[in-house]
Amino acid sequence: MLSESDLKLVDALQTRPRASWSVLGQALGIGAVTAARRWETLVSRGQAWLTAYPGGELVAQLALAFVEIDCASGAAVKVARTLAADPHVATIEYVAGHCDLHIHLVARSLRDIADYVLHRLSALPGVVGTRTVVSPRLFTEGSRWRVRAISPGEREALVSPASRTSGALRFGELDRALILALGEDGRASAASLAVELGVGASTVRRRLDALVARGAVRLRCEIARPLSPAPVTAMLWLRVPPDKLETTARSLAMLPEVRMCAAISGAANLMLVVWLGSQHDTVPLESSLAAKLPWLEIVDRAVTLRGLKLMGHLLDDEGSAAGHVPLDFWAPVPGPP
Repeated sequence: MLSESDLKLVDALQTRPRASWSVLGQALGIGAVTAARRWETLVSRGQAWLTAYPGGELVAQLALAFVEIDCASGAAVKVARTLAADPHVATIEYVAGHCDLHIHLVARSLRDIADYVLHRLSALPGVVGTRTVVSPRLFTEGSRWRVRAISPGEREALVSPASRTSGALRFGELDRALILALGEDGRASAASLAVELGVGASTVRRRLDALVARGAVRLRCEIARPLSPAPVTAMLWLRVPPDKLETTARSLAMLPEVRMCAAISGAANLMLVVWLGSQHDTVPLESSLAAKLPWLEIVDRAVTLRGLKLMGHLLDDEGSAAGHVPLDFWAPVPGPP
């Protein structure tokens, strides 16, 4: 695992990703220069990183699906590396379960999801079968997960007051370019973003403030999984009575182990992603869920053996960040290979 001081820095950045180094340092009791230097070291080693992607109203305008992929013997990693270059594939995991690869697929519409699966994915050498479920509702996702290394007082010192917004969201090409640029470095300054995008720094600040205030951009601090207090990823497919779906999902979203909770179209109607300290923790977690939510049925389960891509960031064999593919969900889906 990372040192306690590094975990606290990651937690602080998960709480307020774009806070100044002086604010972060003051909350953690260290100097601004020390905080910045520690972060630069973590990033250079691929041990932690910041990313950004659409959220809130923008997610409601996109289509999300989860695709299970069966691969020919020995072909899973090659297939995954090919898919990792596609901007619509946010996350790829090699799993122990009922499929070889599990991917998160985001595009402009269900038609684009279908085109991707039918014409891109199914035609890829090494792919022998796919199963797709659509997610009509995302109850919680990874930007809300915390390392939980800082104290309540330290967290309180970092929480910024919520901004009020009104009126319809204006989203144009500049906003799209801004989200894509932040995906590579969520702490990029307004000045550097302005140079990259060819606009004024004040324009960048105004548009970024508007996107963040509305939750239309999610900023997320990640940690390399082997160095995390919760290095094991498990997925549970759940069946819940339709009239209890909303309340059940909200209860699950509050659990500290839960990384993602999404409604899905299938025999199971909820998918849960949890981060655990050990693969052995899946048994007590399932037991706890059964006791607290007796109407919930666990339909299937899987454990991630290796992550290959996490919200646009490519991962090496050790789970460290080793590259980035912009998550341009608005781009046309690629054709057959």
